[in-house]
Amino acid sequence: MRWVNRHVRRGDAVMLGSVPILLLVLLYLFVAAGRHAANPMDKVLPLPGGMAQAMSDLLFQPDQLTGQLLFWADTFASLQRLGMGLGIATAAALVIGLVLGVLPPVRATLGPLVTGIAVIPPIALLPILFITLGLGETAKIALIVIGIAPVTVRDITAHVAAIPREQIIKAQTLGASSWQIMIRVALPQAMPRLFHAVRLALGPAWVFLISAEAIASDVGLGYRIFLVRRYLSMDIIIPYVIWIALLAILMDGALTLLGRRIFPWAQGASH
Repeated sequence: MRWVNRHVRRGDAVMLGSVPILLLVLLYLFVAAGRHAANPMDKVLPLPGGMAQAMSDLLFQPDQLTGQLLFWADTFASLQRLGMGLGIATAAALVIGLVLGVLPPVRATLGPLVTGIAVIPPIALLPILFITLGLGETAKIALIVIGIAPVTVRDITAHVAAIPREQIIKAQTLGASSWQIMIRVALPQAMPRLFHAVRLALGPAWVFLISAEAIASDVGLGYRIFLVRRYLSMDIIIPYVIWIALLAILMDGALTLLGRRIFPWAQGASH
């Protein structure tokens, strides 16, 4: 049987997917143990015990200046910024994408502008945002919105514009207005695509968040990573990076599960 025709069961998929991760962990432990055997003070590849010891204070000991548990304060601050940025970007992308996708004159007028904004590297706009919006939360959230919304708008617009013309004609035959076509025909078909687009946007959103926190912040996962890098504190940086990856995986899984529950009929088209 050809490999292209082989289907993997869920249990086997979990086992197969864990193999590369375990191999990477074993490779890291092997290399780190070798480095520490040669130099017990090595900071580049800390051992698990060293990472646990370095993280214990951030996890369980209140900071002397703020009285906060720094790890959890960083996590809450980053998730709050990420949630607000993704929420605003998603809502804007859905509304604008529906309008552009359903109304050809609007698409012809605003489509080039959206495309132009989407191709600008968002990180290049970070100094402009900090100058115009200040160094507070607004600039960080705006970077996520600007980085995510235009790309998502283009995706939703293309998906809505690709709705079979027969559906639009049938709705008009039944007396539907442009607004009703947008809400009753386009919106239900755009929602599963929106979930998929948000899942794809999670990675870039984290990049924009970490970049903004690294430059101007006093709390957050990105802030902490770039703060301790000057001390070569890989025993803190690596756990923080792993934690960010776990948060992203959990968010992606939650969106996947929610999409399957709400839109079971669309799963064949979204995968």
